[in-house]
Formats: sequence, structure tokens, C-alpha cells
Amino acid sequence: MPFIPHTEKDTREMLAAIGADSIEELFDEIPAELRIDHLRGVPEAHNEMEVSRLMRERAAMDGTPMCFIGAGAYEHHIPTAVWDIATRGEFYSAYTPYQAEASQGTLQTIYEYQTMITELTGLDVSNASLYDGASALAEAALMAVRTNRRVKTGLVLLAPGVNPVYEQVAVAIAGAQGLTFERLPVDAATGNVSFDKLEAGRNPVAVVTQQPSFPGTLEDVDRLSDWAHAEGALVIAIANPTSLALLKAPGHWGEKGADIAIGEGQPLGVPLSSGGPYFGYMTCKQQHVRQMPGRIVGRTTDLDGNPGFALTLQAREQHIRRTKATSNICTNQGLMVTAATIYMSLLGFQGLATVARRSHANTTRLVDGLCTIDGVSRLYDGPYFHEAALKLDRAVAPLLTALAEQNFLGGFDLTDFADTDALLVCATETKTDADIDAYIAAFTAAMG
Repeated sequence: MPFIPHTEKDTREMLAAIGADSIEELFDEIPAELRIDHLRGVPEAHNEMEVSRLMRERAAMDGTPMCFIGAGAYEHHIPTAVWDIATRGEFYSAYTPYQAEASQGTLQTIYEYQTMITELTGLDVSNASLYDGASALAEAALMAVRTNRRVKTGLVLLAPGVNPVYEQVAVAIAGAQGLTFERLPVDAATGNVSFDKLEAGRNPVAVVTQQPSFPGTLEDVDRLSDWAHAEGALVIAIANPTSLALLKAPGHWGEKGADIAIGEGQPLGVPLSSGGPYFGYMTCKQQHVRQMPGRIVGRTTDLDGNPGFALTLQAREQHIRRTKATSNICTNQGLMVTAATIYMSLLGFQGLATVARRSHANTTRLVDGLCTIDGVSRLYDGPYFHEAALKLDRAVAPLLTALAEQNFLGGFDLTDFADTDALLVCATETKTDADIDAYIAAFTAAMG
């Protein structure tokens, strides 16, 4: 909606209809001493032309650097139709279905999204969405405690490749509710779980695996899932949805499959935009569905046999019982989910697989080229998807500064995570051979 179309006449007519003389009268219950006549630090108002010019100038300050950063937020091509449709008024304003069954269009969109996400993850049920991938981990851990009631430890074990930001968010949200999060031992050569060092008998309520991992490696998810189930734990999978067009779906990991799958939905049609907004997805096995947080939309028929959609399995307690509620998640990232649904519909499974293959091919070309430079090598052995960790013979931060001066966002500084000078690089399908060659040349120059 580019503007609010109410004229002064419209405002007077609406006030007359509700029996108020002015807008100020609508707020007369607010004591005068609590009102302010201006906002401190806010400049004088601009007109539409001046605001548009200001925002263009601010946007230009970001520049147009070429991005080779991944680490949880990915630059993919988004067909123009995605946001042309998503920003139509009927979609743009249909944030969440408060009068649910009257919102059939919104419910159908969510239902189609849920169907696609369950197909990608190989699990039975999806919710509408969560706030982002990080908070989805916290919700999945709490859901595991409610589901796996035989285990009272509250211990959640994280594979070495779980995103450290996800861990921080999960600790902040769920740590105060009696959950503890600990990392499994790491194999220095692969960056993945060291199975030789795994301790049996710790009685974890859940084991979390990220695939691909934060530093880009591919974990032996079958073996780790089977070990977790043998320990009496639920398996929580964190998966990049684009990678699922090529890699094994979490629902098929090991003998029993993951119990819950979560992740960040941003790669599915949501642009990089100064940190958000994004959305978290969550799917699970049918047997765990009653402990799943958030909205779930089901397809049904009315009394006349016509198809329709309805919210299901959402207890009113989620809104009013606070700490006793199954969950306090009772909303969803409606606009982002709408964009993701349109994106997946336009690409289809084959289109998503093409994106995944091209991203992998571009990253392979990038990594192979960078590893020909003296002082650069692979940090970990083994395969990767569309980002990989590089070990450098010098500090990473000055190198990234030098690349930025050449208009490249050179990657993510992995030094703190890896305890050595390391850089995470990513190349999606948006990069051409010329782009990759230009980056390798800039990298070579920056390395001296």
C-alpha cells in the first residue's frame, strides 16, 4: 500500500459515524500530563517527494557490492512475480487470520505452504510459520521436552555444526525454562561429530543436527540420528530448504527419521534486507503434532460438501493461559510465508533443484579457484553444499576490509567459531563465471 487514501472529508465522516467530534476525543482517556506535543530527536515532517528522495539517498549509501556471504542468509534470484503478487492489497494486508474461517484465502495460502514444506522435509505436518530459524530452534527444544516426557534432564545436545546464533537465541528463550544446551564433540578434520568420542548414557531429551552445517559441511545424519534415538532422544533437524531439493529429507534420516525439522525460510523468495524480516519453518511427525506450537491449517468440507479450510489443533489456552499454555506462539510471518509459497509454486521442485545444483557448482568453482592461492586451503575435509570454510595463513578481518574496498562482501569471518583464521564463502546461482573470476582476482590481490 503506497499511501493511506483517507481525505479530511473521509475522516470527518468516520468521526461523525461513531459520534466523536475529533480524533483527539478518541484518546481523551489518556491524561493530559502523559501526552506530548512533539517527538524529541525527530526532524520536521517531509512531504512525499522529499521522503522518496531521502530514502533513495539512504539506499544508495549501501552501494551495490557483490555478495559472497552465506552463514544463514542467502542471496537467491527472486522472480519478479513473487513480490508483485505478494504485495497486492489482498495478500499484503492479510497478516494473520484473526477471524479464521472468514479468511479462506489466507488459510488456503497457508495450507499450500504447509503442503510444500512437508514435502520438502519428508515429515507429516507443518505449522503456519515461526518468527525465524533461530527462535524455531528454541520452540523445537521446548516441544521436545513436552513430547519426550520420559526424559526429565532437559538436556539438549547440539551437533558441532549448529549455528552459534541459533544456540544463543535458544538459550535466551528456553534456558530460563530449565533447558540446558551442550555441544557434542567435534572431529577436527571434518568439522562434524566425532563418533569415537560420543558419550552414551547422558539421557538427552533431544539431539540437534544442522544439515548443511554452519561451516558448510555435510554431517553423517543417518548415523547421528540412529545414535540419538538409541539414547532415547528426539532428533531435531535444522535444514536449509534449498538444499533439500538435493539432499536427503530429514524425515528419512536413519531408520526412524528426524522427529522435528526446523530452519530458516529466507532462501525461499525473501530478499536480503538489512537483517530481515525472515520466517522459521517447522514440521514434525504426526504423532507429535499436538505439541507443535503455532497455527496449523487443515482442509475440510462444509455442510454442502464444498472444500474449505480451517484452523485445527490450536487450543484457546495458547492465547490466555500464559505459562500453562502449550505455546505462546499464536501468530506467523504471514507475508514472508505468502512470498515463499508463490516462490515455490513458480519454481516447482525441478526449479528448486536447478537452483541448488547451480549454487553447488558455483561454490565448487569458487573454492577450487581460491585454494590455488598461496595461504588458502580447505578448513575441513568432505563434501559441502553451497558454502565452504577456508583456512587462511593470516587474520581474516583485514582481508575482508580489503575486499570491501574493491566492492566485494568477501564472506563471513569464521575465526571465533573455528578457533583458527578461517573464512566462510558462499556462491549461489546468482553468480556468473565472470563474477567468480573477478572475486578470485580481488582475493588474490588482497592476499598480496
